Amino acid sequence: MTFAPLALAGLSHHTADIPALERFRFPDEEVFLQRAREHFKGVLLLQTCNRVEVLVQGDGRMLAEFLHEQGKSGFFVLEGAAVPRHLLGLAAGVDSLIVGEDQILGQLKRALALSQSTGTCCNLIELCVTKAVHVGVRVRRLTDINRGAVSIGSAAVGLAEQLLGTLKDRHILVVGTGEMGMLVAQALAAKDLTAIYVTNRTPERAEILAGKIGGKAVKFDDLYRYIALSDVVISCTAAPHPVIHAPEIGKVMEERLWPLDVSPRHLILIDIAQPRDIEEEIRSIEGVHLFTIDDLRQVSDATLSSRKAEVDRAHAIIAEEFDQFVMQMKRSAADETLGLLYTWAEAIRTRERDRALHRLGTADPRMASVVDDLTRSMTKKLLSDMTVAIRASAECGDLTTAEALVRAITQGEPLCFRTDE
Repeated sequence: MTFAPLALAGLSHHTADIPALERFRFPDEEVFLQRAREHFKGVLLLQTCNRVEVLVQGDGRMLAEFLHEQGKSGFFVLEGAAVPRHLLGLAAGVDSLIVGEDQILGQLKRALALSQSTGTCCNLIELCVTKAVHVGVRVRRLTDINRGAVSIGSAAVGLAEQLLGTLKDRHILVVGTGEMGMLVAQALAAKDLTAIYVTNRTPERAEILAGKIGGKAVKFDDLYRYIALSDVVISCTAAPHPVIHAPEIGKVMEERLWPLDVSPRHLILIDIAQPRDIEEEIRSIEGVHLFTIDDLRQVSDATLSSRKAEVDRAHAIIAEEFDQFVMQMKRSAADETLGLLYTWAEAIRTRERDRALHRLGTADPRMASVVDDLTRSMTKKLLSDMTVAIRASAECGDLTTAEALVRAITQGEPLCFRTDE
């Protein structure tokens, strides 16, 4: 099952913990894409809370060498048919930390858009991501795989509810107003809370999100004041560094100690940002309970057990779509190979057409049109059988023969077929 070389490498929640993911992350995605494009025909970078993956049109060995040059290690590498199979499972939600979550579809689309805008995409990668998203949508339409906690955000709310027994009459602070902040806020809005506070470095965004869920927007400068007032803090900013620091939390916990209390009121901090929003040292502060994406696995396991049948149905759809996906990739490879043939033929056609018109010595537009139509028709007919042979070779998985045929035609290279005795 051979088609244009395709490889994928990276880390995910299956193979790495949060610190490893943070070390593997590429902070400047555009710079990375441009650098990778110097080595591969196409490249796409997918970075989410629980995975960093690089997809290239190229071979796995070269991709591994390139990532090693970038100082990365410990990653997995997929090649050949394993790549489209992985992409289908990824888009379907069966490979996610929170099985069935919908956010991966938007994340794949944004990764493709960035690759396209930076000029680092290629036809094959565009086909792969577009097809994977299509299958992901189909899986969600035909199954209930996204029933229940279907995002990191909603899982964080579920974890908070599990830890406290109930969220009724509690005070919750959401730090961050991006996509994840929106998901957290929406999940919280369904609970019977006393107050939902929303903060962000951009006050207008906090106002907008708070307005949508009936919460209260607070200034980011008052972050620790509202942490002191809250039972649970869920942080999910896009900051490249921690925004909640241990010394300040130590002071917050002093404020939460009433005169007759022997210990401060408990504070639950849930960090679902990537990179991390909350300093790890905070774990050592009395009364503080810090949870990260790794701790959401228990929520994922609970929702997975209730959706086991839906996961099985999703895998059946993936298997059904896989062969069609591979055939599309082979056709894409055939079209790419044929493009070289037709570019070569068109250059010859236009050159000979212009020579003929020059020899005729006429400026008659009708004559020029007839000659152009004649040369175009002859070229098409001459290439017809070759096109069928090249496309058939590629669609049968023999891209090597297809490429050899084109080189033989366009460059005069001899066709050498090995025969095993």
